[in-house]
Amino acid sequence: MASILDEYEDSLHRSVSVQQSRASVGIPHSGYVNARLEKETPIFNKQRIDFAPPEKINSLVVSSNQLCMSLGKDTLLRIDLGKPDEPNQVELGRKDEAKVYKMFLDHTGSHLLIALNTSECLYLNRSVQKVRALSRWKGHLIESVGWNKFLGSETNTGPILVGTSQGQIYEAEISVSEGSLFSTNPDQYFRQVYTLEEESGPAPVCCLEIERGIEGKFFIIATTRKRLFQFVGKVPEGTEQQGFSSIFAVHADHLPSFREFPANLGFSEIAFYTPKLRSNPRSFAWMMGNGVLYGTLDYSRPDSILSDERVWVYPPDIDITVNKPISIVLTQFHFLLLLSDRVKAVCTLNGQVVFQDLFLEKFGSLTRMIKDPTVQQIWIHTEKVVFRYHVQRESRDVWKMYMNMNKFDLAKEYCKDRPECLDIVLAKEAEHCFQNKRYLDSAKCYALTQNYFEEIALKFIEAKQEEALMEFLIKKLSNLKPSEKTQTTLLTTWLTELYLNWLGILQGDPSQRSLYLDTREKFRTFLSSPKNKDCLFNNRASIYELLASHGDTEHMVYFAVIMQDYERVVAHHCQHDEYDEALNVLSRHRDEKLFYKFSPVLIQHIPKKVVDAWISMGSRLDARNLIPALVNYSQSASTQQINEAIRYMEFCVYQLEETQQAIHNYLLSLYALCRPDSLLSYLEQAGTNPNRIHYDLKYALRLCAEHGHHRACVHVYKVMELYEEAVDLALQVDVDLAKSCADLPEDDEELRKKLWLKIARHVVQEEKDVKKAMACLSSCALLKIEDVLPFFPDFVTIDHFKEAICNSLEDYNKHIEELKREMEEATQSAKRIREDIQEMRNKYGSVEPQEKCAACDFPLLNRPFYLFLCGHMFHYDCLLQAVFPNLPAYKQAKLEDLQKKLAATSQPSKSHHRPKDADTISLGKGQQSREQIKADIDDIVAAECVYCGELMIRSIDKPFIDPQKYEEEMQSWL
Repeated sequence: MASILDEYEDSLHRSVSVQQSRASVGIPHSGYVNARLEKETPIFNKQRIDFAPPEKINSLVVSSNQLCMSLGKDTLLRIDLGKPDEPNQVELGRKDEAKVYKMFLDHTGSHLLIALNTSECLYLNRSVQKVRALSRWKGHLIESVGWNKFLGSETNTGPILVGTSQGQIYEAEISVSEGSLFSTNPDQYFRQVYTLEEESGPAPVCCLEIERGIEGKFFIIATTRKRLFQFVGKVPEGTEQQGFSSIFAVHADHLPSFREFPANLGFSEIAFYTPKLRSNPRSFAWMMGNGVLYGTLDYSRPDSILSDERVWVYPPDIDITVNKPISIVLTQFHFLLLLSDRVKAVCTLNGQVVFQDLFLEKFGSLTRMIKDPTVQQIWIHTEKVVFRYHVQRESRDVWKMYMNMNKFDLAKEYCKDRPECLDIVLAKEAEHCFQNKRYLDSAKCYALTQNYFEEIALKFIEAKQEEALMEFLIKKLSNLKPSEKTQTTLLTTWLTELYLNWLGILQGDPSQRSLYLDTREKFRTFLSSPKNKDCLFNNRASIYELLASHGDTEHMVYFAVIMQDYERVVAHHCQHDEYDEALNVLSRHRDEKLFYKFSPVLIQHIPKKVVDAWISMGSRLDARNLIPALVNYSQSASTQQINEAIRYMEFCVYQLEETQQAIHNYLLSLYALCRPDSLLSYLEQAGTNPNRIHYDLKYALRLCAEHGHHRACVHVYKVMELYEEAVDLALQVDVDLAKSCADLPEDDEELRKKLWLKIARHVVQEEKDVKKAMACLSSCALLKIEDVLPFFPDFVTIDHFKEAICNSLEDYNKHIEELKREMEEATQSAKRIREDIQEMRNKYGSVEPQEKCAACDFPLLNRPFYLFLCGHMFHYDCLLQAVFPNLPAYKQAKLEDLQKKLAATSQPSKSHHRPKDADTISLGKGQQSREQIKADIDDIVAAECVYCGELMIRSIDKPFIDPQKYEEEMQSWL
């Protein structure tokens, strides 16, 4: 047999699709012009199974990828769709004329029930090959089975419900024991729990479904030909295995809730849609005589699980008396109706037929349609052929249906990943809101579309909906990209104008106060938005002009603060005499340039607070830039106000330790003007070293002189070392001050004497106080009585000077005696020196033959040598070699010159005809000159022992290796 499930595309089938997705839709006024909405692949894609059954197909069921097929009279074919090449064939083993009536497969694909037309039922487990008869079920024609999806397993069904053709509902359980399979009957029990009736009596139980809600509540749905029953009840926790008898017992005396329709197909069928495996169904579709009852399932409702019910009548070409539907399946957005020669798909949202598939007559009449809920595949079969439908992207056009139903939120949900469709939905929603005068909602939607900006804006303008227009512009602005600078500028400027207009209208109406405040807050939020910051900053001049044209100074200040344009903010406060506010802005943002610019104005009105702000800024402010403001202020202010200027200058000098001359000069001028006492203390604290004084001495001298501060002038004179001027001015103030000035030139006795003579003359001639004049003599040792006498008048008696004259004469006698003593000591010293010289001329030393040179360690007597008093002996050339590098440059040059001269005197005369007397004279002169040269060389070379003299001491920090030859020496050691 060929592979049963090798699938291929049937070249003969005909599909007539009315899906709107086949159309190529052009979107006007958008960025998605002529965009193709969907591919042309149908939602329901049919495939024919490559399978030629040996016998006619009676019944087919599929669940959990397990397919079971009844062939002919006695054959059952089982296929695991995951392994389609390994079919399993089972014989029913029936010898009578019994035929398969219906088959039921549970949700796991493990338990198969086979209902026979002889009112018998067979059972087959997936894990076995033998069919077993259910003896307790005999005598009942099974119409429906309600599987237990909560307790069922591969070996046990758990409590299930069974519906018969006589309207009875039975509860049963089938169990298979491993290891001893079928040693006992698989049907554990089979008991009746209820009977369904219509107006004419018991009716066949067409469908059964068991669902569990919240809090242990169970919902059981049962249908007959015209009625849909619901049984609701709780099963106590832990007693689920005992079955559903308690739920049906509640309705023993009265009918449960049900829905009934008059028309009758002779049967009915209900289908459910489950979105995910092992989850509860979400919706249902009940095929009955009047049409299809469709709705959702709400498990939170107390009495009925059915919700949002509506009946979709059958399409016009379906006549239930001639061509009634055979079967129904439900998908997420469609239900499919099976007729004898075709399949119709109806959208559950609008009841429209969106798909129709006709089958060729050669395939035979369509028999059954079922859906595998685990893989969402739909199967259809005739007696000869099996077809399978794949559901592909079923929700592709759902957005359009929701849109046409004005359910825009759902429409957007189903096209959120398709921008071209979302744009259509948004445009439709915007237009719908506009037509219903929901202008704000319309503006929000229009802002998200690609429709022409101008058309939308004009639309709101013509409708005089300025608030909606603002909303549209705001949303549009938020959706712009950073690169769209021109559009951003346009919208920002326009919104500012609209806000200002709207605020102007509301501000004049007291009844609109709350709306005004709300709009003002929105406007401020708009101005301070981080996204608009760059655009507003780049176009701040235009915004300022708009604010100014509307006279909105409040928002002008607010905008300036946002733009950090604090200069404009401070200027505004100053213009409105809000000086404290202006200073607060300056202090909060601590901008030095703004302090420099606005301090001249602020200090005129709030000097103390301004100075406090300056001090709080510390070294961030350059006091030199604030001096013009202080100068202008101090010229027109009172002494008390000038004190504020002095306070800041003192802070700069003493706290910040400023050294700028301009600052110190200005502080001097303030001291000279208002605080003379502080002036002198400042000058004294600054010291007397001109190099460490930060004020201008000449300026300070002129300033102090102009204001008559003589003591300060004396101090400046002392610093400038103008001692004569200092003494002259000090004598006008205080003699003691002059005396302190006269002692300052310590290194110049002549000047000191001159200064003291000035003081003495002043005391004698001006004060005429002889005693004080005599006191000057005792204060200065340089003054003598004879220096002071010329200052006294002639009539002064000598009695006043007797003591002074006597003291002077005694001093002269002492000085003469001291000179005599010094002369005698000098004579004795000269005598001793002459004796030492004579003694040195006669001093000598002895050298032994074995003595060696202290430098080269060779015998000393081999070459000319030197002997020092310390005992060290050197060859002449060795000593010269040791001494020469350590001589000063000028001595090195002199020594080289002497050596050249010495070498020249030692050369023999080139003339051989010189007279004898002349030669003698010349030789005598040469010998004398040679001796003098050698003596000069000795004075340089042998002035001291090279090992014991100062030369050795000076070389103590000299490196052993010449730095210039260090690298060469180091390489020689490697």
